[in-house]
This record gives sequence, structure tokens and C-alpha cells, in this order.
Amino acid sequence: MAGLVKSAPAAYVTGMQRHKPRRKQPELTLVGEVDEWEAEVLQQLLKLPQGSSCTFYIDSSGGSVYGALAVMALIRLRHLQACAVVLSECSSAALLVFGACQKRLVNPLGTFLFHRMRWQSEKRVASEEARHWAAHFEHLERELDELLARLFAPAQELVRTWIREGRYVTGRELVQAGLAELLPL
Repeated sequence: MAGLVKSAPAAYVTGMQRHKPRRKQPELTLVGEVDEWEAEVLQQLLKLPQGSSCTFYIDSSGGSVYGALAVMALIRLRHLQACAVVLSECSSAALLVFGACQKRLVNPLGTFLFHRMRWQSEKRVASEEARHWAAHFEHLERELDELLARLFAPAQELVRTWIREGRYVTGRELVQAGLAELLPL
């Protein structure tokens, strides 16, 4: 029986076969509000080769829709093979990232809040700008709600209902809807 040949630095040889060591799949944490992790996650995703794999560990109540939309867009644009593991909560804007992942693993007791997108601004604006913003917001709200439903293609109508109702859903309910797999806890 052939043993391990130590002279192969980038690979190892057993018997007559040469094997390359498996590259560790990047793991990214999405913990807290979207604003807290968006920039770092975007930077890490840009370092990955197109089409590569990564895993997101999520515990986020949401936050900036624009930030989550940027992460979701980068996953799609770079054709990343993403896996989402929801440890506890994945709500609101964070659902855009979760929905962009091809594989979704959820804690059976995890919480997922589906609701219409909400907006707020701390800026002082003139009434004319506020009218334009309100029209823009109404359009964007519809588009984002529809995008979120499409990300969960097998159950689009159910997701639309959850969004309209502002519904809290458990990990078990997502699994029953065919949208995720249970974490083996």
C-alpha cells in the first residue's frame, strides 16, 4: 500500500493518483443591521473569482434596502454559488441576500419577517423634492416587493401574501414551502 508522498507541496499523492487539497470555501458573517456589514461583504465578494462558492452565516433583522440590494446584485452579477445559513433571524432587507442564494439552510426556530419595504430619511427636503421622492418610493416599493417574490420562485404567491400581511415566518414554514432546508441541530 502506497503512503503519503511528502515531496508534493501543493498536492499529495496516494497510490497512483494525484489530488489537490480542497480550497476552503469563503465564509462571511452577516450579523446585525445591513449597514454594519455591507461594505465588508461587498469587498470580500469582489475578491472571489467569478462563479466561485461562498457561505453566508446570517443573523440580521435587516436595515438598508440599498445595501442588501447591492450584495444581492453582486452575488448574481458574479454568478456566485452562494449558500445561506440562517442562525437565528433573517428579516426585512436581509431577505434579499437570503433569496439570492442557491442553497438555503435555516434554523427551525429562526425568524423571517416579510413585509413591504419601508423607507425613512433624516434629511431636510423641500416639498417639491418630497413629492418626487414619494412617487419614486411608491414605484421602488412595488419593484422591490416583486423582486423579493421572484427570488423565492417556487412559492411566489405565498411570499407575496407574506409581504402584504407583514408576516413573521419560522424556519419550519420556509421548509414546508420548499424554500429552504432545515439545519441539523
